[in-house]
Parts: sequence; structure tokens; C-alpha cells
Amino acid sequence: MTAIDLATPRRDGGARDSGGVRRDGIRIDLQLIADMIAPGSRVLDVGCGDGMLLDYLMHFKAVDGRGIELSQAGVNACVTQGLSVIQGDADTDLHDYPSDAFEYVVLSQTLQATVNPKGVLSELVRIGRHAIVSFPNFGYWRVRLQLLVAGRMPRTHTLLHDWYDTPNIHLCTITDFVDLARRMGITIERALTLDRTGHHVRERQGAFANLFGEQAVFLLSRKPSAG
Repeated sequence: MTAIDLATPRRDGGARDSGGVRRDGIRIDLQLIADMIAPGSRVLDVGCGDGMLLDYLMHFKAVDGRGIELSQAGVNACVTQGLSVIQGDADTDLHDYPSDAFEYVVLSQTLQATVNPKGVLSELVRIGRHAIVSFPNFGYWRVRLQLLVAGRMPRTHTLLHDWYDTPNIHLCTITDFVDLARRMGITIERALTLDRTGHHVRERQGAFANLFGEQAVFLLSRKPSAG
């Protein structure tokens, strides 16, 4: 779900990021995703919400954009704007897309809310020549501090829900994600980390990023098969 609201859950319940700072009319994290996408590309936005990112890409990058969104309200909002969006679920419907059907497949702030994140990640890099994935970092220092001092499940700008009603079922750290990508044979082309305001982007994926990045954006691709 790329088009998200601070106070409400995303299409399949994923936590929504803070992203209050905007550039060119969209949140800074979505702008960073847009910056990774080449003009004129074929793009699939998985969990596109009300179509904020998709609309921006089509108007400013002339992409051939498609979207998939779980909520009927989100689909209706997209269709009203003239966007090509269908209703569907990342966990169950991505297998219907052919391999290499898009240059880029985007999954923004949703991976942690999927039932099978490893399976979803595998589908993203199969469908697209590149995948762009963003998520809240559970290794962020404020999260660690809340667990250590208060002994309670943390709440931050990117983790807005109480433990009993959170849609996030597979939270991970940046280190966890990097390890999974490597084990799956996925190439990490770029890794950006953002602070709690959406600023101070660092192109890192190590211990420093895992400690100080509240959210992360990864540009991924499938490693070419041998032979």
C-alpha cells in the first residue's frame, strides 16, 4: 500500500508510516521510491491504497502503471482518479502475474503485514525486474529502548498500533531483511534508511542503519541464474 494515511491501517492492515514531510506533493518516502523508478517503465504498485504514488508516477514519470489493492474503498478511490487498479491480496494473488511482466514492482510499508513475507518477496522479484520494498525497522533505537525500559511492545511514528490490535504480524529489522534477501539470492541494489521525520537518508544497510533508521527502502533484483 503506497498511498497511506498516518492514522489508519493499510490495505491488508499494514502499519502506515509517518512520512509527514512531502516533496512535490507526496510523502518523502514515496518520493524516494519514485526516484528509483525510470521514466516510461511498466510499474505494478502492490497495495496501492488510494493511488498517491501511482498517480504521481503516471503524471511525472510517464509510467505504464497498474495497481492491486485489498480494500474496496482504495480501489474505488483509484478508479475515480482514472488509475488502473484491481482488488486483490499480495499473499494470494501475485502468482497470477507472469514473470518479468513489469520493470518495477512496489510494496510500500506492507511486507510486515503479509502472512507469508518470504513468499511475497519471491513473487515480487519474479514479476518485476526490480522490486522496491519499504518497511518499518524493528531494530530502531527507540523501539529497543521502549522494550528495555518499559518492557512493553513499542509504539513509534511507524508502529502506531497497540499489540492487541496491530495488523503487523511479521515485524523485522533491517538486518533481518538483508539476511533474508541474501539467503533467497536476491540482489540489494540500493538500501536507504530514514529517520523519524523522513529525513537524513543514509545509503546503508549495516549496524548503524539498523540502529538509527526508523524505516528502510530497498531496491532489489533477482540474481541471474547460472548458465
